[in-house]
Amino acid sequence: MGRWYIDKGPESDVVISSRVRLARNFRKYPFPSKLDKEQGGRVLEEVKDAVFNSNSTLAGDVTFIDIKALNPIEKQSLVEKHLISPELAENGRESGLLISRDEKISIMINEEDHLRIQCMFSGMQISDAWKLCNNIDLLLESKIDFAFSRQYGYLTCCPTNIGTGIRASVMLHLPGLVMTGYIKGILEACGKLGVAVRGIYGENSYASGNMFQISNQVTLGQKEDEIVTGVTNIASQIIEQERMLRAELHRQNPYRFEDKIYRSFAVFSSARIISYEESLKLISDVRLGLDMGIIKGISIETLNEIMLLIQPASLQKTAGSVLGPDERDIKRAEIIRNKLKVN
Repeated sequence: MGRWYIDKGPESDVVISSRVRLARNFRKYPFPSKLDKEQGGRVLEEVKDAVFNSNSTLAGDVTFIDIKALNPIEKQSLVEKHLISPELAENGRESGLLISRDEKISIMINEEDHLRIQCMFSGMQISDAWKLCNNIDLLLESKIDFAFSRQYGYLTCCPTNIGTGIRASVMLHLPGLVMTGYIKGILEACGKLGVAVRGIYGENSYASGNMFQISNQVTLGQKEDEIVTGVTNIASQIIEQERMLRAELHRQNPYRFEDKIYRSFAVFSSARIISYEESLKLISDVRLGLDMGIIKGISIETLNEIMLLIQPASLQKTAGSVLGPDERDIKRAEIIRNKLKVN
């Protein structure tokens, strides 16, 4: 499939992915929530013109998608791959998406802000994501007059994004912290340090499968590099604690620890019907087993691909039809067995 969310990145035993997002707005138009249809259409055309009429490699690498032209399953599939937000999928405005071939770059148009520039990498590559995001921002800023205040920085619809407009985040797999109960202390400490902790799909989502997204809360009064470095440093400390706890849990009771992993793998690889929530819980154990060398014979790339394919909308898109809940659960189990080459 050749996409960033399939690849194995640095520190992949704990870090699923890295993302940097920039919020930007046109100076001459109201925020998207106040745009009329004609203004929304002009924003779309001016963004496309800034990208496709540039002399950069970006022009030949991205494709434009009209969000309103997509059906609900296609929209939700993009949400599941973190290429658009649930808000963009549901807002009903004149909105669009510019997406690169490898899907590392996604530029949402007329979401909460006129532009949400996202760059995503597998594993711990937050600095690389920031560099790419910054290059795209500089290109667009050479063509578009962004709303900017000398006192406050970039102006955004939500006051929490004013300033740099940057959100730097990493998705972490933290079963050790969850199993030992230390996750509560981590969450409290992150809050005091100005770091938000959310679930797999960002704001207002749950930490399914022991996956947590951490990101900066403050965008005003700090430089972009400082924000990226701050999130990186906090993530690095959490990574070390997670690794230490995994090793300690295994050392204390190796039979019980490995039994949990092998049982989960047995159900995951042989089930005939499986819900999405159950599959995420089992994937967490299987991923832990792979990362610790307990489970062998499958790759983390295969597990990443399974994790994408079994999501509700992606599963139905692959099937080419709308499926009921039971049909999805049966199809999900079939996909897992096929990918693991189990009859």
